[in-house]
Amino acid sequence: MEISELLPIVAAIASFAVAAGFAAWVSKQKPGTKEMLEISNAVKEGASAFLKREMKVIIPVAIGLAVIIGFFIGFSNGIAFAVGAALSAVAGLISLKITVKAAVRAANSTNSGLGKTFVLAFRGGATVGLTIPAMALVAMASLYLVYPDPITIAGVGIGASLIALFIRVGGGIFTKAADMAADLVGKVEANIPEDDPRNPATIADNVGDNVGDAAGMGSDVYESYIVTMLASLLIAALIGFPDIVLYPILVGASGIIASIIGAATITSRNVTDVMKPLNVSFYVSAAVAITLNFVFAYLFLGNSDLTYALFGTTVVGVILVPVIQKITDSFTNSKSKPVKEIAESAKWGYASLTLMGIIHGMRSTGPFMIALVVAIIVSFSLASSFAPDPSQALLYGIFGTSLTAMSMLSLAGIVLSIDAFGPIADNAGGIVEMTGMGEENRKITDQIDAVGNTTKAITKGFAIASAGLAALAMIQAFQYEAAEFFHTAFDYSLTNPAVIVGLLVGGLIPFIITGQLISGVSRAAFTLIDEIRGQFKRDPGILTGKSKPDYAKCVDIATVASIKELWKTASIAVAAPIVLGILLGPPAVAGLLMGAVVTGIFLAYHMVNTGGAWDNAKKLIEMKGERGTEEHKVAIVGDIIGDPYKDTAGPALNTVIKLLSTVSIVFVSVFVAIIAL
Repeated sequence: MEISELLPIVAAIASFAVAAGFAAWVSKQKPGTKEMLEISNAVKEGASAFLKREMKVIIPVAIGLAVIIGFFIGFSNGIAFAVGAALSAVAGLISLKITVKAAVRAANSTNSGLGKTFVLAFRGGATVGLTIPAMALVAMASLYLVYPDPITIAGVGIGASLIALFIRVGGGIFTKAADMAADLVGKVEANIPEDDPRNPATIADNVGDNVGDAAGMGSDVYESYIVTMLASLLIAALIGFPDIVLYPILVGASGIIASIIGAATITSRNVTDVMKPLNVSFYVSAAVAITLNFVFAYLFLGNSDLTYALFGTTVVGVILVPVIQKITDSFTNSKSKPVKEIAESAKWGYASLTLMGIIHGMRSTGPFMIALVVAIIVSFSLASSFAPDPSQALLYGIFGTSLTAMSMLSLAGIVLSIDAFGPIADNAGGIVEMTGMGEENRKITDQIDAVGNTTKAITKGFAIASAGLAALAMIQAFQYEAAEFFHTAFDYSLTNPAVIVGLLVGGLIPFIITGQLISGVSRAAFTLIDEIRGQFKRDPGILTGKSKPDYAKCVDIATVASIKELWKTASIAVAAPIVLGILLGPPAVAGLLMGAVVTGIFLAYHMVNTGGAWDNAKKLIEMKGERGTEEHKVAIVGDIIGDPYKDTAGPALNTVIKLLSTVSIVFVSVFVAIIAL
């Protein structure tokens, strides 16, 4: 094995080792009182029950699909599908386990001040952040070493995307149904605080933070990493230059090493503004990644204009991350002008606050679009201008754009570390409130949680942008694969009616799926609301604190309701490109993929920013000491509306976009076989 092939695996092992060290450190911290542990164990049991029940549904489906893909598409693709699916589930499980363990310890550490609480929550998140990209890198590097033709392992993308979609959708519906029900009946109707132990849905709400924000985000980022690297490998293989094919994997290795170094900069010393050390850790990671990308390009691609051009495309990807961070932050941070305007609009009622949130969410897509367009133009121009063979300039340009996406995802380790501490802080705040630790302790968790809301929105924007860039490369790879299988060149111009039909169908899919997901959250929430009201009515002692609510019943209702909704979204994403490909051929599928990208990424970005802004507008009012006021009640409703936006529908769309692309590439041979009949 050559050093270029060994390096990614060594980098991944180092990341696993550091993550294990963080996990051990978190485990050694004091978990707190018996009462705190009881709450933590209840959350742990509820989250485990949800995942077990979900896996009972997912595992048989995954096994069946692995067999079908292996039989009809090829053995290697069946194996790749199984690897992608299995590790996606493991990514969710790892995220869940560590966040539950870290949350109770973070709650207890609020007695030691902001710095200790912050570093504990961060290291809990970093355990997730450093494990999941390393797992994805090992999977892709190993599969490529065994099966050097990327098209024969494209099934890994379907496996990763499908299971991530199941976990993201199921977890998203669970968490937001529980959150909505707990807020509407508890805070609005019963006028009791958030995370009050008298609320029957409060444990389900805390469980939801883990299965949605932790397990869902973990599997989502893992899937994004897999599909983005797959897109780069597919385009590189079409170019046919062996050394280039390994470069995306080396870019992944540089990002892993950079993330380890960035995570190590976080300490508990002199922490007054949580966002500052997080920004430092990211910028350190970015600088290290750029340096290593240059070193690896120079060592393994040689000293040439093309080498510098490809390195330049990775710089574009690294720069794009803080650009998206700044755009997202400027629309969702509790200190930003849009969030202040949304909070201010609460004075004029529900309609005013709702409209103001939607307005700013829509506006946020403009700068996001400009950032993506600039990144695409620069990366394409750099790579295509220095193509050794002018006839392959288009392929080199697309490869450059895919490298930009890959260099973005290479920093997933530090980005996910910065994101994953948010759910830990949120759960810690719930434990602080439920055990009556005090207002000062709650202020610490609220301060970290407010930053966590912003970093969660940033991570979602990061995943959405990478999904768009990766999907563009996948569309081009699909066109080349279709030409090879059909032995003909297709007309992908707008004069072809099949392309127009595909664009319309693809453009519609994100809206249909968004409607389904929000509807699913609403149905599950309504069932929970009836249960909570029923418990209050049947036992008035719950509200006086004399009786204990039936927490387990609410967890069970949310679990059953969320699993019922899994199939609709996945069925559309898998069936649409296959059906359209059989009926109208590859041009219609290419149109579908492009239509889904154009509407999907902007709809997703609008939704996560709108929801994030509503959430932080509520937090801003709370931090001003205005809990219980009419403005606070209005802001709570805005937050409730935003919950399925930012944590269910929006994040699911980027997974849908990538699943459509990978299904299209893997099943292109099926189009040929059926059309031939």
